[in-house]
Amino acid sequence: MREVAVIGCGVTKFGHHWEKDHEDLLVEATYEAISDANVELKDVEAVWCGTFYPSTGISGNVFSDTVKFFGKPISRVENYCATGMDNIRNAAFAVASGAYDLVIAAGVEKLMDAGSRGLPPIEGIFSVGMPYVSAPAMFAMAANRAFKEWGWTREDLALVAVKNHYNGARHPKAHFRSEVTVEKVLKAPIVASPLGVYDCSAVSDGAAAVVLTRPEIARQIVGDDYAVIKAVGMAVETMHPWHRPSESFLSFPATVKAAKMAYKMAGIENPRKELDFGIVHDCFTITELINYQDMQLCKPGEGAELIRKGVTAIDGDFPINPDGGLKSFGHPIAASGVRMVAELTKQVLGKAEGLQVKDAEAGFAHNLGGPYSVATVAIVSRP
Repeated sequence: MREVAVIGCGVTKFGHHWEKDHEDLLVEATYEAISDANVELKDVEAVWCGTFYPSTGISGNVFSDTVKFFGKPISRVENYCATGMDNIRNAAFAVASGAYDLVIAAGVEKLMDAGSRGLPPIEGIFSVGMPYVSAPAMFAMAANRAFKEWGWTREDLALVAVKNHYNGARHPKAHFRSEVTVEKVLKAPIVASPLGVYDCSAVSDGAAAVVLTRPEIARQIVGDDYAVIKAVGMAVETMHPWHRPSESFLSFPATVKAAKMAYKMAGIENPRKELDFGIVHDCFTITELINYQDMQLCKPGEGAELIRKGVTAIDGDFPINPDGGLKSFGHPIAASGVRMVAELTKQVLGKAEGLQVKDAEAGFAHNLGGPYSVATVAIVSRP
């Protein structure tokens, strides 16, 4: 694809925002992004705004009435937990096609006001075939298979939580800013065996936005102070993986296919050597380890070795989730993927708000949604 420039990023603090509604969060992220881009809202030609829950907002009006942005194209995007990055995918392709010069991709979710624990229910979702099984239960199946086939252990999963909470403790916008130990992770209550409380990402409130344009326009506005999206790959699989005889639960096919698309689009043959770091969808600790393999950082069965040897630590050969990931930020669904691309951008520009990856020039971000059914992968680098 033609390169698309990211010239502005805005991310709210993720967490419990009892005193703010989704409109407050979306306005905060949007205006931080346009200020960072050195443009005005009136200069924006089109907007893609992601929300997963209808309670947060429906149609393009979730952005128009909130930000008071009228008379221009606004699309609402929803694609499970991959909503945020699919949002950016649509906006980036619109810029790459030449349809628009300057656009915004934003994502917002307000989930903490629900009276129940975990993700709020969506009325009618089961009538369209969504399986009645919790997210922890879905990924617990993958963990148990990995334990049996590859000999992975709860200690391996705990190392993921320890790493991500170490990184997130140093990021001012993370929901959870405290470190944990392996012992604490292992002693935590079980949610869906073998996954405990610290193996699971939390629900959160938050919003994020990025301003996109073409590189030649970016240079006129911000000089060399921008990053480029080199590729965005996406794949959708079945929402009933456990009904598919070929399902191994040792890999997420949507991630594998989205990664291959993105790498091919960006001309990358060996991501471990040609990229410097990554941000993966660590909704659960087991997910991160399997993501290492699906993103072609190692062979099947070797994901646990990367965390054991410190390869994916902030000072390792290939840092993963230098910001702390979903484990530290929580997961306001539509905001997460946009936040990931914003983090990629800041890292390659040497402007990370938390821990900075040393000599970062190019990296990937990965979103995984639903029952392993939707995945999106973006590649971002310096110009």
